Amino acid sequence: MTSLLDYFRSAGRNKGSASVAKERLQILVAHDRAARDRPPYLPKLQQEILTVINKYVTVDMSSVSVSYEQEGSQEVLELNIVLPESGGRS
Repeated sequence: MTSLLDYFRSAGRNKGSASVAKERLQILVAHDRAARDRPPYLPKLQQEILTVINKYVTVDMSSVSVSYEQEGSQEVLELNIVLPESGGRS
């Protein structure tokens, strides 16, 4: 799983600087809009879910991604966590 920072670092290798800058700006604006539309309780909810998971499995925070979508009256919170291969806590 690559992070957003890794994507930015590698994006400039094959494209001109203007197109890379434009693409980066579009990603940042989209990320900012998504964060603005999230309910205020979402960061605390995310932290509490991760706290419960960490009771059973040690999870690296860089292996966690959270997305929130709202379509009409339906809200979807998607939490993707890459679990370690060893399974549980030692």
